[in-house]
Amino acid sequence: MSTISGTDISTTTAATVQGTVAEGYEAVREEFAAFVAGEAHDPAAQLAAYKNGRLVVDLWSGDVAGDSLTGVFSTTKGAAHLVVALLVQDGVLDLDREVAYYWPEFAAEGKGSVTLRQLISHRSGVIGSDGGFSPEELADDRVIAERLAGQRPFWQPGTGHGYHALAIGALTGEVVRRATGRSIQEIYEERVRAPYGLDFFLGLPEAERSRYRDVLPMLPTPEQQAVLAASPHGRYNRLPIAFNTSADPSFDLVGFVNSPASLAKSPASVGGSGNARGIAGMYAAVLGEFNGQGPLLKPDTISEFARIHSHGADLVLGVTSAFGLGFEALGVSYPALGADTFGHSGAAGSLAFGDPRSGLAYGYTRRRFAFPGGGAPENVQLSRAVYDAAIAQ
Repeated sequence: MSTISGTDISTTTAATVQGTVAEGYEAVREEFAAFVAGEAHDPAAQLAAYKNGRLVVDLWSGDVAGDSLTGVFSTTKGAAHLVVALLVQDGVLDLDREVAYYWPEFAAEGKGSVTLRQLISHRSGVIGSDGGFSPEELADDRVIAERLAGQRPFWQPGTGHGYHALAIGALTGEVVRRATGRSIQEIYEERVRAPYGLDFFLGLPEAERSRYRDVLPMLPTPEQQAVLAASPHGRYNRLPIAFNTSADPSFDLVGFVNSPASLAKSPASVGGSGNARGIAGMYAAVLGEFNGQGPLLKPDTISEFARIHSHGADLVLGVTSAFGLGFEALGVSYPALGADTFGHSGAAGSLAFGDPRSGLAYGYTRRRFAFPGGGAPENVQLSRAVYDAAIAQ
């Protein structure tokens, strides 16, 4: 990993803010410090960014160190679908083949015409199970896939899109396993994490457990509680299926991500563990040379996976969402970024992305679950500050 020749801020801002920024990124430091100062609870967060493979922002605050690891929830989906992109690039997978070509059992209940492209753009309708899953089942992608092969879709496949929150990694993972004989987690470790030296794990080794800090639950104010209660999410009655809250007993996502089973098996939808350097580093490795290795993806592969495939009313979330292939199309939700910016946020507030035009790779984590869930609100200001600095270089 490259180091920064810039300003060490551990003694120039609040005591809970530490780290380094390169020359020209001082405004990022100030924006991060302003966020920390405004937090009511311990602002345990990390922010990292690379420009053309060079580390230019490396900041952290509160009860974490720069190399601490924590659960990154759906930011994991970026790693899972990077594996799919690699296999498409290699010619092992064909986006326009039916899923059932690789996985015949998936054709049950009228799903035989669903293509891999439709599946990874959240258009299959297979968002979960009628009966829900136990935490033990959700920790194992093979078990999820076996259950969902025979599941009826929750809308006519291809007619709309909706966030497959806990299912998408297992579904695409089973396609990968049928095509290669190996899991997403195994391929990610061998082709991405290990050669590029990333602190972003799909399956946390025992040797790294001492660095893991449990995600902490949200502490909403009374006003925020009222907003959550009035949320339009779930107006189609699909949200409880997609997020497994219809299961009995009720499902605790935070507890699940911190559990030994999830940490060890790392379900490809939500089970990754990392830090800001690691999740940003993955996108730096996608975009260009990184840590002595060449870029993971070719420009035309990046273009295809970053291109918007689903945009509009989300049939699960009840709000507008935008997806490429497996990745969120972040130029829609973060308009200050380049239009072809791609990546993924995570429920507790994490966000990681790559912007091919600027060569910027961004990673943000936080330990305390942010209101209202998903990419934390401070990412708007932080990503803008990083992007503005990056394009000015």
